[in-house]
Amino acid sequence: MGKRENVLTWDEYFMGLAHLSALRSKDPNTQVGAAIVDENHRVVSVGYNGLPKGCSDDAFPWSREGGMLQTKYAFVVHAELNAILNSPRSVRGCTIYVSLFPCNECAKAIIQSGIKRIVYESDKYNGTEGNVASKMMLEAAGVELVRISNTIHLEVSKIENTGA
Repeated sequence: MGKRENVLTWDEYFMGLAHLSALRSKDPNTQVGAAIVDENHRVVSVGYNGLPKGCSDDAFPWSREGGMLQTKYAFVVHAELNAILNSPRSVRGCTIYVSLFPCNECAKAIIQSGIKRIVYESDKYNGTEGNVASKMMLEAAGVELVRISNTIHLEVSKIENTGA
């Protein structure tokens, strides 16, 4: 008997980890996850979009519309930045896997931290000014961009404890 065929590639595997991380997000509209992996295929850090440590998920807005202080945009830390900030070691030379193409602010953090490769899935903001700025900076800095599709999407349902 030979080895099992049709196994996940490394990129598919780590994108799955990014999707799993996204399930931690409390954002009711957009859940984004990120995983940072070194050249030896070892996970360095993970992150998801959410409020900064110490800020209650119930005390800040999650709305997408309204003034700056009535929306999530002034408060939420993106998955990529959370993964970089949560890393116990340098991420220089690593790959970041992210379910949504990084915004221009996250692109700056990715470049400054020394990450050399971005594997992403969705590019739903393609063509917007922020997206164009992000791609301009990443290209100028020599960060490799790899878009993958057809990855496994995780659906988790909680099993209630019936006491049985």
